[in-house]
Amino acid sequence: MPKLPSLAASFGGIGRAVRVSVASAAGFYPAAYVLDRPVLALYALFTPIAFGVLSPLPGSGSRRAGTVLRAAPAAAALIASGTVLAVTTWTAALGMLVVALSLTFGAACAPRLADVVPGLQLCYILACFPPYAPATLPERLGGLALGAAVLCLGEVLLFPSPRRPSYAVRVADALDLAARTARVLLRAETVDSERARLLRTTGRELRFSRQPHGGRLTGAGRTDRALAHAGSAARRLLDQLATLGELPAAPADTASRNLLHGVAATCEETAGILRGDRPAGGAELIEEMTARFLDERGEPPEGGRARPYALLRRQSTLLTVAVSTVTVCTAAHLAAGAGRAVPGLPREQFWYARPSTARLWLVRIRGNLTPRSVVFQNAVRTALGLALARTTAVGTWSAVRSAAAGTLAGAVLAGALIIGAGDATEVYAGLLVPTMVVAFSVGPAGGPAWAQGLFTLVVSTAFAQIAPVTWRLAEARLVDVLTGSAIGLVCALLAWPAGARTELRRSVATLFRAAAPVVRETADAVAGRGAVPRGDRSRRPTTGPLWPALHHLRIAEAAYAQFRTEPAPRADDDGPDWLAALNYGSRVLTGAYWLPPARGVPGLPPEARRWVDTVARQVADAGLRAADLPPGGVDVRLAPLLAATSSDTTPGASSLLVDLEVWLHALASDLATATGADRAAAADDPGPVRRSCAGAPDAPVD
Repeated sequence: MPKLPSLAASFGGIGRAVRVSVASAAGFYPAAYVLDRPVLALYALFTPIAFGVLSPLPGSGSRRAGTVLRAAPAAAALIASGTVLAVTTWTAALGMLVVALSLTFGAACAPRLADVVPGLQLCYILACFPPYAPATLPERLGGLALGAAVLCLGEVLLFPSPRRPSYAVRVADALDLAARTARVLLRAETVDSERARLLRTTGRELRFSRQPHGGRLTGAGRTDRALAHAGSAARRLLDQLATLGELPAAPADTASRNLLHGVAATCEETAGILRGDRPAGGAELIEEMTARFLDERGEPPEGGRARPYALLRRQSTLLTVAVSTVTVCTAAHLAAGAGRAVPGLPREQFWYARPSTARLWLVRIRGNLTPRSVVFQNAVRTALGLALARTTAVGTWSAVRSAAAGTLAGAVLAGALIIGAGDATEVYAGLLVPTMVVAFSVGPAGGPAWAQGLFTLVVSTAFAQIAPVTWRLAEARLVDVLTGSAIGLVCALLAWPAGARTELRRSVATLFRAAAPVVRETADAVAGRGAVPRGDRSRRPTTGPLWPALHHLRIAEAAYAQFRTEPAPRADDDGPDWLAALNYGSRVLTGAYWLPPARGVPGLPPEARRWVDTVARQVADAGLRAADLPPGGVDVRLAPLLAATSSDTTPGASSLLVDLEVWLHALASDLATATGADRAAAADDPGPVRRSCAGAPDAPVD
C-alpha cells in the first residue's frame, strides 16, 4: 500500500465525510431494520455516496444541495434505464456505453455537468447489475429520493461551508485596484515596486487554475464566456498598468491624462456592474476617449518639436491599457445581460454576444464532435472502459497499480471480517458508519489505493447487512476493479496515449504557422501597403489570414483547457509554456485589429518602411521556427527603431511606429517564453530575465 496520507490532508475532508456518512446511515438503517426493505436501503445508502463522495460537489452547502436536487431527475432516469437494460449482460453493457459516452462528452461540453457525472454513472451501474428485477424499480426510486433528501439536509445543516466570493466579485476587486492605480499614475506617473508586484500578483490570482473547482466559468453560455473574457482582460490590464508605472517619467501630456481619467472611471463603473450595484450599459465612453486620444496624439506637437521617445513609449503602452479597458468593460456588460450588440468592436472578439444560448451550446458540441477533439477522445476512452467492465476505468499504469493494490488489501480485510463475524449483523451495523467516515476522509486524500481499498470495506460491510455474504463478495469486487483498470489502461495505451498533450502540441504549432502571415500583413497595413479595409474595424478579423489564425487559436485554447484537466505524469517546468503560446496568438489577432490606422497612413520615410519590413519578417520567421518547438527555444533580437527614424518622420508616423514596436517586442517575448528560450538564457546568465516591453490587450483563459 502507498504511504498513509497526512493527518492534515485526511482531516481536511472530515466535514464532508461526516455529512455523507450521516446521510447514508439516516436512510439506510430505517429502511433496512425498520421497514425491512433491502433494495430501498441499498439505494438510500449509495445515493449520498454517489453525490457526496464520487461527485465532490463544489460551493456552499445550499449550492451543493441545489445541485443534488437538479441531478435527481437524471439519476432517476438512469436507474430506470439500468433496471430495464439489466435483462441481459449485452444490453446492460450497450447501455453503459451510451450512458458513459453521453455523460462524459456532455461533461466536457458543459463543465458544470462534470460535477455530477461520477454519481450519475454509479446510479446506472448499480441498477444494471444483476439480478434482473424490474419489479423493484419503485423501491429503487424511493431509495434515491430518500438518499437525496437526507443528503440535501446534511449539506445545509452539517458543517456548512462558508460562501466564497464569486469570480465576478474577484474581477471587480481587480478592477478597483486598476482604478486606484490609474489615479496614482495621474499624480506620480510611476508606481513603486510594491504596487507593481501587487498588480501582477492580483492578475495571476484571476487565472482559472487559482480558482476553486466550482468557480471556473467554462460553460458554453454567454454569461460564462463573458465573465471568463472579462477576467482574462482584467489580468492583462493589471499587467499593463504595472508596465506603464515602471516606464521612465515623461513630459506632461494632456491627452494621456484625460485617457487615464477615463480608464479609472470605467474600471470603477465596471466593478460596480459586476457586483450588481450599477445597471449595465456599454463601453462607448471609453471607446470615444480612446479614439480622441488617437486623434490628439496624431496632431503636430506645440512648437513643432518632435515628441521624445519616452513620451511616445508611454503613450503606446497607455493605449494598450485603454484597449484592455474597452475589452473588460464590454465583456462585463455582456455578462450582466446588457443586450447583444457590440458596436465598434470586431465581431469575432465577442462572437458569443449575438447567437442564442441554444446556438452557443450547439457550437460547443459541434466543435468537439471530431476524432481530433481530445474531449471526444476521452469520452470514447471512458465509455469503452465502463461498458466493457462496468466499473471505474483508469488510464495510467501507476493508477492501475495503485487501484489494484488498494483493492487487494481491502478485499483481504473484508474477507477476514466476513469470515470472523459470520452472520453477526450487529457487527456490520456497528462498523458501517465508522468505516464510511474513515473511507470518505482518508480515501480522497490518499489516492486510488486508499480510495479503492477503503471503499471495498464499505461495500462489504453494507452488503453483509442486506443479504447473506461470503468472502467471495470481496473477491468479486477485486475482479471488477482489476478488469476495469486493465480495460481502461489498454484503451489509454492503444487510443490517444498522450491525452491532450499531443493534440495541444499540434494545435499550438498550427497556431504559430497561421499567425505568421497575420504579423506580416499587419505590418504592411501599418506601412500603408496592406489591403486591410479602412474605416471599418468590425470587418477586419474575417479578412485575409485573420480568420484561419482566429480559428486555430480557438482550437488551441480548447486543447489547453482539456490538457489542464488531466493528471500530469510529470512537471512541465522544463517543457513549453503553453499559456504563453496562447497569449502570442491573442496578441497577434488583437494587434491586427487595433494597429492599422483607420484614417490613412501618415507618411513614413523609406528607412522607416525598411525597418517595418525587417522587424515584421523577424517575428514572423521566429513564429514559424517556434512551430517546431526546438530544444533551445526561439529567441529573436529585433532591429532598433530609433535608427530608422529621422526628422522627416511625422508625429503621427512616429506614434504608429512605436505602437508597432511595442506590439512586436511583446510577440517576441511571448515566443521566447513559450519555447523556453528565456529559461535557457536565464540558465546561461543569472541576471534578470527579460520582460516584455508592453502587454497586449487580452490573454486567453487558463
